[in-house]
Amino acid sequence: MRDEYDLKRNAVPLKVAIAGGSLLTPDPFVLFGIVNATPDSFFDGTGTITPAAAIARARRVWKQGAHVLDIGGESTRPYALPVPPAEELARVLPVLRAARAFAPSPFQTAPILSVDTRHAETAAAVLAEGAHIINDVSGCADPAMPAVLALHKPGYVLTHARDNPCYADVVGEIRDFFARALSCLTAAGLPEDHVLLDPGIGFGKRLEHNLAILRDLPRLLSLGRPLLLGLSNKSLFGDLLGLPPGRRGPATQTLTALTYAQGVAFHRAHDARGAREALMLSHAVSGGHPYVR
Repeated sequence: MRDEYDLKRNAVPLKVAIAGGSLLTPDPFVLFGIVNATPDSFFDGTGTITPAAAIARARRVWKQGAHVLDIGGESTRPYALPVPPAEELARVLPVLRAARAFAPSPFQTAPILSVDTRHAETAAAVLAEGAHIINDVSGCADPAMPAVLALHKPGYVLTHARDNPCYADVVGEIRDFFARALSCLTAAGLPEDHVLLDPGIGFGKRLEHNLAILRDLPRLLSLGRPLLLGLSNKSLFGDLLGLPPGRRGPATQTLTALTYAQGVAFHRAHDARGAREALMLSHAVSGGHPYVR
């Protein structure tokens, strides 16, 4: 079996602004493939992740159909220890540099490169090395981040995260956070059409909060920016279905398909091939194109 994905592509592409230009995919969705360069990932951490292993995973995820390689040097699993920028960069840069050289094939374009970081120092360094997107799970908590984004104008994933999972109206509060943060980012100099919104499934949310978000996605889409969902192997599948991390793949694919049908065109997944199959099936059945500005 060849490595490159070979599912039939849809004739309607999806186009978004990325790093001052445009990302034009051959598909009606954008798939972020997760590339962990950490020894303590909840998904594939073994304590022995090497740069060579992370580079091999990046190539595999790309060949399975990911449009974006989302490289992370600090685990976002619960109770993970913080990683200083210098160590984070030592993990991320070898993968970023190698992936930058991946040669396009008849089956896919060159990968768009994203780095999963909450540190402005890391963001500045990887953008100087050719990264296109900063995926910030902290919700722009680093006060230096807006200046870095304004200077480089990359794609930016703005995530809602909270330490205390206490909400009166979780969707309304997330929506208000996004509106305020978008205003701050654009005032700093980052164009609004470079921003994707991630409601942060599992980041400071209990099961009832995660389900409320997933039931009311159109309310978040009404802000006028596309949503990126990171559903892959999340704890909600354990809470709801009693599934351990190693058995959450089918549930992840099912929910990916369901949310695409609600208009979510951007998805982040560990299993790129499985997510891609779910998205293509959902698109074929729904027959529609998700909202994207």
